[in-house]
Amino acid sequence: MSEVSRRKLFAGFAAAPFLGALAAGGEDPASAPAHKFAPRVSGREMMRKRYFPNVELVTHQGKKVKFYDDLLKDKIVILNMMYADCEGVCPTITANLKHVQKILREQINHEIFIYSMTVKPERDTPVKLKEYVKMHGINDKYWTFLTGKPEEVDMLRHLTGFADPNPEIDKDKARHSGMIRYGNEPMALWGTCQGSGEPEWMAQEIGFAVPREFKKHPAVNE
Repeated sequence: MSEVSRRKLFAGFAAAPFLGALAAGGEDPASAPAHKFAPRVSGREMMRKRYFPNVELVTHQGKKVKFYDDLLKDKIVILNMMYADCEGVCPTITANLKHVQKILREQINHEIFIYSMTVKPERDTPVKLKEYVKMHGINDKYWTFLTGKPEEVDMLRHLTGFADPNPEIDKDKARHSGMIRYGNEPMALWGTCQGSGEPEWMAQEIGFAVPREFKKHPAVNE
């Protein structure tokens, strides 16, 4: 994602409360009576309410976790979608994320969590996901593969922006998004990039959500 597109993305998040107030009241917030407006909500809280329902998921180790409380809250994260029998883009993205995590650990003094959620939870049990982890040689306590109730996993897929706008394409899970999402949850900074891109470029993009104080060698303009 270019710097311009990132700015547009985050500017859109910042403008949402303002636009919502206009839609609700039909007035400029500056000129409307104060009693018409609810207390201000932070960008972080707004995103939690709109996009991060606290549904229960199950890890590849069989542990039950809450999507927001256990996985996102107070963390810097990378999200992607996959499924165990995928012969398309999934193995490439998995390999890229292994490389990306290695690069990030060389550059950053902070934990970055990766969450890979199946698009086929009706098939991908924790055992099957654990086999996928083993097959791809992943030995990383900060990387978790997730499944759950099909309707709730699908809800998360849509809310986190992994659904295709074309409903016919979206129905075919084999054509799932090859994008990844990355974000700094406490700072409400979120972005996206192509999961099959060059790992060095992906790591650079993800670094946008990492505060300067966590970087071993921050750039002058950061």
